[in-house]
Amino acid sequence: MIDINLRGMVPAAVLPMTADYQPDYDAYARYLEWLISENAVALAINMDTGEGPQLTVEERRRAAEVAVEVAAGACTVVAGVMGATTAGAVEMAKIYRDAGVDGLVVFPSAAFRNDPLDRRIPVDYHRAIAEETGLPIILFQLAPVFGGVNFSRETLLHLLEIPQVVAVKEASFDAQYFAFTKETLNKAGRPITLLTGNDRFITESFLLGAEGALLGFGAIGCGMVADMIRVFAAGDYAAGVAMKPRVQGFADVIYADPVLDYRARCKVALAHIGVLTHDQTYVRPPLLQISPEESERLRRSMVEAGMLQLTRA
Repeated sequence: MIDINLRGMVPAAVLPMTADYQPDYDAYARYLEWLISENAVALAINMDTGEGPQLTVEERRRAAEVAVEVAAGACTVVAGVMGATTAGAVEMAKIYRDAGVDGLVVFPSAAFRNDPLDRRIPVDYHRAIAEETGLPIILFQLAPVFGGVNFSRETLLHLLEIPQVVAVKEASFDAQYFAFTKETLNKAGRPITLLTGNDRFITESFLLGAEGALLGFGAIGCGMVADMIRVFAAGDYAAGVAMKPRVQGFADVIYADPVLDYRARCKVALAHIGVLTHDQTYVRPPLLQISPEESERLRRSMVEAGMLQLTRA
């Protein structure tokens, strides 16, 4: 198993798509280069933000190959693994391994919603992926409202016994459970990186002990969150908190209700700053494009956040 650096900003990348809902891999490569220039320590591909659950096997494979080629060792590449069965998830993970990714983000299976949850279900699922690939694994704790599960302390501690598990993406969207998870990781007996996946309380996540961030908001806000992480890592908590109005203010626009429109908002925002073109901002149905009126509101919010001037690529 290789060691990977996740202590920083890990954006969940979008996948540019054309009007016929096909991936534009050339635009994708240029976009990933921009994320790296925005100080991403790793790229998270084929996540929900990148329409991973809606992609074909071949599309997932190609997205992984492009990301590995672009990263070229400059940063880590981790890929989202999901599967209706353990065998399906293992097969997807092996495809990623062969494509050259550095690590895996294992999505919660629908079986994890069994209540009460027998810990053997998630433990065996993750162990099978770990043993077949040998790749570092990021656990994904996701709020039930989004189809995930908040693991019990007993279950999480058993998951942390799997040697390949190196980090947890905590996306409970519940500050109390986030703190509970941090306390659980402290009992693991070895270092486990805590990544916030809570786009609606980013600043508070770092005050509660997050060492990095794996965020859908990072698809557009990578640079500003990377700056915040750097400030908190230096111990300047006052300066970090002072950044909240700008960072969370823009994140709240991206993650406004209906929340699943965040993906389309990210793509349009990227077009506003010229990283994508507007004909590369489509999302696959049944989700919809955002309206011209919302696009204009988004543009105005980006001016307020200074994003239209943050073209550091």
